[in-house]
Amino acid sequence: MNIQDQLPDNQLTDDNLSFFKAIGVDYLTINPPPFAATVSGPAAEPLLKERGEITQYLKEKRALAESHGLRLYYIAFAGPDEITLGTPGRDDKIELWKNTLRAMGEAGVPALGYNFKPIGNFRTATSFGRGGAGYSTFVHEEWEKDVPSHPDKQIDELGMWRNIEYFLERIVPVAEEEGVQLALHPDDPPIPEAMAGAARIVSTLDQYRRIFNLAPSDANAMLFCQGCVTEMGEDVLKAIRDMGTLGKIVYVHFRNVRGRTPMNFQEVFVDEGDVDMFEAMKSYRDAGFEGPFMMDHTPQIPGDRKQREGHAFATGYIRAMIQAVYR
Repeated sequence: MNIQDQLPDNQLTDDNLSFFKAIGVDYLTINPPPFAATVSGPAAEPLLKERGEITQYLKEKRALAESHGLRLYYIAFAGPDEITLGTPGRDDKIELWKNTLRAMGEAGVPALGYNFKPIGNFRTATSFGRGGAGYSTFVHEEWEKDVPSHPDKQIDELGMWRNIEYFLERIVPVAEEEGVQLALHPDDPPIPEAMAGAARIVSTLDQYRRIFNLAPSDANAMLFCQGCVTEMGEDVLKAIRDMGTLGKIVYVHFRNVRGRTPMNFQEVFVDEGDVDMFEAMKSYRDAGFEGPFMMDHTPQIPGDRKQREGHAFATGYIRAMIQAVYR
């Protein structure tokens, strides 16, 4: 049973990787990598485009990870606007995704995480909790007082469904060929209605089931963000069992929240939220899930500029849960 953590490309240093190994991390995620497939608009240099150069990059980073006793398991990035909005240049971006998947297959990197939304995560002012730690927070009533303006990213629900179907029809077969699983992250917050003018179609488990049915394949799967699923108002333990039994969980953001609604929540320490994390871990085991697990959105401890203390606390907690449950 494995634990993973992530770094952006520009922080893949010996110091950071040694820290990961020391606190018990097994797998490494690069989020984001320097790939042209990750950006909207023309692919600016020096972003990598061609299969060969992406393969070489991944092999080098895999070797770097392995030199620290880690496995490069996963890369993650957002779907660019051309794909999510269906604008000119979409097919070119899809070709870049295909190049990335083929390079991943050749380099032995088995999972790619992504989201499918034209406008990113939303939060309101930070709240404060235990020991003065800062909690990432969302209060819809406050957010509505200053809604961000994105006139170039307006799209209705029908358009979003058409665009994700177009994307999956072209990408999933390549992922299958290369032995790469696609792990779709939920909308955050998971509000199944337009926000700032852009519809959101990855905000409920029913929407996930529809997405799986658009391109039935083991390669078409999900990142089970436990915090987001809790905010959906779902029975989290049942959701774990349902998605895990289907074999649709690529990996887990094992985190806790206070607030079982997408309209008002705090991302708190893993041991103090609304979900019984011991029961959650048992549900993963019972569903046959074999990991990896990853901390996510740990609170900002005062003075912990690199968030190392938060990462170490959450990772140690996850390791203890694994050892208690997966015997």
